Amino acid sequence: MRETSNPVFRSLPKQRGGYAQFGSGVAGAATQYGHQTDPYAPYTDQRAGVSRPLTIDDVVTKTGITLAVLSVVATVSYFMVAGNMALAAPFTFVGAFGGLALVLIGTFARKQDSPVLVLSYAALEGLFLGAFSFLLAHFTVSNTSAGTMIGQAILGTFGVFAGMLVVYKTGAIRVTPKFTRMLVASMFGVLALMLGNLVLAMFGVGHGEGMGLRSGGPVAIIFSLVCIGIAAFSFLVDFDAADQMIRAGAPAKAAWGIALGLTVTLVWLYIEILRLLSYFQND
Repeated sequence: MRETSNPVFRSLPKQRGGYAQFGSGVAGAATQYGHQTDPYAPYTDQRAGVSRPLTIDDVVTKTGITLAVLSVVATVSYFMVAGNMALAAPFTFVGAFGGLALVLIGTFARKQDSPVLVLSYAALEGLFLGAFSFLLAHFTVSNTSAGTMIGQAILGTFGVFAGMLVVYKTGAIRVTPKFTRMLVASMFGVLALMLGNLVLAMFGVGHGEGMGLRSGGPVAIIFSLVCIGIAAFSFLVDFDAADQMIRAGAPAKAAWGIALGLTVTLVWLYIEILRLLSYFQND
């Protein structure tokens, strides 16, 4: 069974051979895990004696709710920063590091299917995205073009998402173990470059631009294109992981974990597209 490159999905309970094959009720759970070891026992409907299995409608609904919360908070954050620039720094740092902390908690504590955690992440990430979008757009292009650039980034993000969903559904690109390993390696490589660039920039290397990965030059453009490509292909593995969970009969509450994983990738993709557009529209 394939594993996803998304850490949120990778933390889901597994058995030998991949995702656990959940029973259709208490008897099925007892057969595979035993009553004390079933990781989804809390989701069992005690009145009916069974767990309602995950459906595609659950995934769509929970992902839609998560993105709605993120969008509303991001819009409020954007206009609050526009009215008071002093809010930009706290919104950016609290949102970014708070959201990262919740993702780590969800991943390592296996709480990624908690609606409170997922929606809290969406709110914090919205706080960050609103402030970050305002700062990057308004300090890169003119005020009249900032809204256009942000709109293009949003359309580009969902365009890539829709395109990769079509690619996955048509089987144009197969999600194989080798494909997943290459994607994971690419993600670790990009992360290492990001951290290295940050450290070098902090020490004043390259006039404070480090390796130039975010300087707006040719290297920065290539790096953003690579990040966009990796994020786009990550959707294929995430779709496959979600599909496997649905087929395995995971409980409905697992849809929150899928929503969290997809939102993490969408946020990364949006940031990289917005950065790329800012390089071309820099005046």
